[in-house]
Amino acid sequence: MIFAPTRDLRRPHLWLLAGIGVIVVAYAFVLHEQLSDHPWVAPFQPIWKQASELLGVPIAPSASIVKNEAFFALGAPLANILAIILGITVGANRDRARRLLWVIAISGAAYALYGVLSFLIEPTMILWRDKQYYLGNVTGTFINRNTAAAYFGSCAVVWMLIILSKVRFRIPERHLVWRRLSRDLAEIPLRKLLPQLTGLLICLMAMFMTTSRAGVGLSLLAMIVSFTTFLRKDLPRRAGIWISLGAGFAIALGLLQLLGGRISSRFDSQGLVDEGRLEAWTSTLRIIGENPWFGTGMGTFQWAFPPYRSPNISIRGVWDAAHSTPLELVSEVGIPMALLVALAWAIMLLVLAKGVFRRRRDAIIPLAAAATATLSLLHSCLDFTLQVPGYSIPFFALFGAGLSQSFRSKEGRLAAEANFISRRSEGRPITADAASLDAEVH
Repeated sequence: MIFAPTRDLRRPHLWLLAGIGVIVVAYAFVLHEQLSDHPWVAPFQPIWKQASELLGVPIAPSASIVKNEAFFALGAPLANILAIILGITVGANRDRARRLLWVIAISGAAYALYGVLSFLIEPTMILWRDKQYYLGNVTGTFINRNTAAAYFGSCAVVWMLIILSKVRFRIPERHLVWRRLSRDLAEIPLRKLLPQLTGLLICLMAMFMTTSRAGVGLSLLAMIVSFTTFLRKDLPRRAGIWISLGAGFAIALGLLQLLGGRISSRFDSQGLVDEGRLEAWTSTLRIIGENPWFGTGMGTFQWAFPPYRSPNISIRGVWDAAHSTPLELVSEVGIPMALLVALAWAIMLLVLAKGVFRRRRDAIIPLAAAATATLSLLHSCLDFTLQVPGYSIPFFALFGAGLSQSFRSKEGRLAAEANFISRRSEGRPITADAASLDAEVH
């Protein structure tokens, strides 16, 4: 961040950075309350008084159930905040934003290829370490198959949007003529799209080989919705969107039957959600109910959970995560801080939606960010995708670039003004309003 270029930042970007500053200040306040021996407003956890009485020795109390753990747990949210700030700063330049999109897509395909090859050649190893879990599934360099599925699925979404952008660029008509679409596609040299199609296929293959139900299902949903959103202006006016969505779901079901037989069997045998997770979520709600304002302390879930653990959960294993990032966040930092984070997510998605529907040039950048943000957020409600730095850092950077590119670029504004002046000086008709003039350029 110290060396990040700032010359392309404009007023909307500064407002975004100011909003992130509010989140940072709120985190700092919560961190102070949970680390301080004399918090300003947070109550001490009663566990310290109970321990002092049992041991018969004085123990300094704390607002966290594990002293100083909040300091060490700060690393993950701090990395995500720095990544999204970098995304906003670097992504303010459209060329760098597009380069970031390509880097994420290419690196995702490389990791997917490694995951497939390592599964076929030596499924008991992850790089140079022994693989202890999910030996029958592709996980790439992740330990958990669900996170791997969300990562490969997110990269597949990015590849698909890159392909759509290239295809649409090579068809010059303002609106697609569907009767001539097959002929127009046939005129595009295959070599121009072969690398992108290969990257998409590799990511899809690795995604299905994870056999993750939520990861695969939400990734396919993100691809269907982003495909329809990208082509919304080219679809027939009345029922085009519904036809596109219906066709997308039919193709997704076909892919599940063709490539995801093990996923379908898991749906049949286990349903949509494991019973253990439902019980864990209920137990986490009890933690929240007893610690509503400042939680149990950042990073303390694995110590807070055992007293609330439902008897209906198997006694095997340790629950070190709630398998729902929003619930775990509320249990650790309290309801007010979690509501502020939720508000930040809502604003981010609204800004990205504005960029998707108002931009024409480079619209795939906010669209890719919106699709992957929605995918990761929904998946994190069922698992802990956004808590894994290998996923969150690159995609928070993409979210930041998408936010930056949701606003009209400096070059586009100057070109629009030049277009307007040229039309007026030459006596040519001027478009109805500034929005339509902007659309001509962007």
